[in-house]
Parts: sequence; C-alpha cells; structure tokens
Amino acid sequence: MSLFALFLILIAACCHATWNFLVKRIDGGPELVWLFSTLTSLIFLPFVVIVYWVEQPVLSGTEFAFLAGSAALHMAYFLLLQQGYKKGDLSLVYPTARATGPFLSVTFAVLFLGEYLTPQIVIGGLAIVVGVFFLTGGLKRSSSELTTSLLFGLATGVLIGSYTAWDAYTVTALAVPPLIIDYASAISRTIFLAPYAFTRKQLVKNHWHHHKIAVLCVAVFNSLAFILFLVALKFTPLVYAAPAREVSVLITVMLGTLLLGEGVFRQRIIWAILIMAGMALLAIN
Repeated sequence: MSLFALFLILIAACCHATWNFLVKRIDGGPELVWLFSTLTSLIFLPFVVIVYWVEQPVLSGTEFAFLAGSAALHMAYFLLLQQGYKKGDLSLVYPTARATGPFLSVTFAVLFLGEYLTPQIVIGGLAIVVGVFFLTGGLKRSSSELTTSLLFGLATGVLIGSYTAWDAYTVTALAVPPLIIDYASAISRTIFLAPYAFTRKQLVKNHWHHHKIAVLCVAVFNSLAFILFLVALKFTPLVYAAPAREVSVLITVMLGTLLLGEGVFRQRIIWAILIMAGMALLAIN
C-alpha cells in the first residue's frame, strides 16, 4: 500500500470515528439521519457540479442501478447504526461493526473482484476476530446489554462489508467518481426519510437547536470519510484498504470509554490494540 493511500485512509478513519462519536452523543433516530443527510446534500452540491463538469463520467442504466443499490445499502446502514447506538455502547457496537465489515469486504473482494489472500492477511483477520471477541466480553459475556451491542455490531458489519465491496466495484469497474456515489446516497436518504422527519419536526428542531455544530460536523465528516476511502480504492486493492481503514476502532474505543464512561478503559484498550495489530498486518501486506 502506498503512503498516499495510507494517508487518505487514516484521515478517513479519523473523520469516521469523529462523526460516529457525535451521533452517539446526539442520540437521535431516523430524523437525525434525515437532518444531516439534507445538510450533506446542500454542502457538497457545488463540489458535485465541479466534479461532474471536470470528469464527465458516463452514467448509463448500469451505473444508475449501482448507485441505487449503494444508496439502499447505506440507508440501511445508517438506520441500523442509529438503533445500535441508542440501545448499545458506542465502544462495543462500533468496533464489532468495523471488524466484521472488513472481514466481509475482503471475502467479497476475493470472490467477486478477483483479488488474492495471503497468509499475512489471514493472520491479521484472525487477530481482529479474537480482539473483537474479547472486547465484547469473551467467554464471560452474559449481560443482555453486551449481547445487544454485539448483535447490532455484527448486523451493521454485514452492511459495511456489503456496501464497501459494492462501492469498490462501482468506483473501479464502472469508473463512477467517489463524490457522486456518496452524494447519490445522501440525496436518497434525504428524499425517502423526509416523510418520517416531517412527522417529527419538533425532534428535528431540537437536534438543530441543541446540537447545531455537531450535526454540521456529522454532515461533513460522514461523507468526507467515505469519499477519501473510495478515492484510495482507485489505486489500492480492497483487501488492503478495507482493514486499514479500521484504525478508527481505537479512536472510537477511547472516545466511548473516556468521554462517555462506557466500560473499563484498561480492559478494552488491550483488545482494541490487538485489533489494531491485525489491521496493521493487513495494511502492510
């Protein structure tokens, strides 16, 4: 993996961890997804116009079909993630999802994108699985809250793995610009969640009144994180990029335990470091 690709992925990871932390702090639902998606659509519109004018991508029926599929997967991801954060711990839901996601992304990359596995990739993947297992309670896991966090994390991870591989194909094989892929997703969420948000106008107003800066940051960082990752995929195989992106796990565990008081930091950071070691093996392969 080139240093430039690693730089893009690390910046994306920081953005990703930040917006997830802010979403957990705001504690909203689908109305929050609609609010920050609407802001994303407004903020990034000028950049979409510029990219379309400069690159002039071909957008035929196939490209639009893949954009629609991406939008559906991302909407399901955002809605499920919201519920996971409302019912589980940020420092459990997030790392479980982020570890499951790249594992599936790598699997899809091998099966459908023609990429290859190496022993180093396998060892790195096992380190991630073991780290996540003990991070979420290990053999002593019995609490219903831990189980809830784990299940939401796994379900979210399935969606992460699915949309990552799907969008990787859209970027590399169909040559659709990353910004347009993410923007199509934001516009779709804005349209389809509008009726729900309209029935909960007071909640939307409360989110904006009490968390204006945080909502704006989520609107920018959630798109920026994925756009930078997709740009890196233009010259980096998915089997390397997807796991490397999960450095955000360490950042999120620290935020969840230190700032939100979730769990015991010393115990969780050990397993988070093991996850990070697995990611490092995959990143330098």
